[in-house]
Amino acid sequence: MSSKPASCNLTVIRSTDLERAAIFYERLGLTLTKHRHGQGPMHLAHETESHTFEIYPLTDTHSPTSSTRIGFAVESVDTVFEDLIDLGAVGTSPPNDSDWGRRAVVTDFDGHRVELTSR
Repeated sequence: MSSKPASCNLTVIRSTDLERAAIFYERLGLTLTKHRHGQGPMHLAHETESHTFEIYPLTDTHSPTSSTRIGFAVESVDTVFEDLIDLGAVGTSPPNDSDWGRRAVVTDFDGHRVELTSR
């Protein structure tokens, strides 16, 4: 067993509408670019030095990922939450102080619950 702990470096979700998903996640603060690996489907990716977040199209051959909960650290939970609500997302849990800092949960257009936190 390695002495170095594992770290998450890839998150993949699926969307019924990539353009609509891009609007949500770009409003959240991600920079999405179009990618295609070989003959695979066109998808969106936000890449940092240590993590890649991808949005693939949801097709009949794949299961929805809407039960996946995703979390993002943002500069201002209140501002991002309001921006996403104004966009048409559903507020699941309004901004509130918690043991993890300021926190809120919003549901994206495909049903993914997205947790926002800031300290």
